[in-house]
Amino acid sequence: MIALREMSIPAQNIFMDKQSGKDFNRPQYKRLMKKLKPDDLLYIKSIDRLGRNYEEIQNQWRILTKEKKIDIVVLDMLLLDTRRGKDLMGTFLSDIVLLVLSFVAENERTNIRQRQAEGIAAAKARGVRFGRPPRPLPESYHSAYQRWKAGVITGTAAAKECGMPLSTFRYRAEIYEKAKLL
Repeated sequence: MIALREMSIPAQNIFMDKQSGKDFNRPQYKRLMKKLKPDDLLYIKSIDRLGRNYEEIQNQWRILTKEKKIDIVVLDMLLLDTRRGKDLMGTFLSDIVLLVLSFVAENERTNIRQRQAEGIAAAKARGVRFGRPPRPLPESYHSAYQRWKAGVITGTAAAKECGMPLSTFRYRAEIYEKAKLL
């Protein structure tokens, strides 16, 4: 945002998605695509802000420059400025830089996902629990569970008595049974 504001781009012309750039199915990107007209100039902070999928970046770049006929400036890589070098050599250099940067963007996305998975696995190995802590069982749970197990009442009635959904009652019953076995 700071870089775009420094370029004196009006706020109404700044499109920013707050979700991952893993694909182009993003609300603000779709809005931008509808608004772009031939000869418009699109500023992008860096190529990984456009997207993180190698093939999709190539495809979107082609759509933007060839079909929509707009110019693109990537602020942190000035070699990617379609206003300059519209000859064969300039296009060739831009294409090579775009290929390299889109590869780097997708590779970084892959590395992030791998590091995240490794971090989660390491945390679980240390006994870290994810998610909201479970609520304590209501006082009526034990007696409702016993009557349900004995077939005196249905699972729905037992769950209602405990003030919880049936799926939660059954889930907690599994945990309850495992705890009794230990």
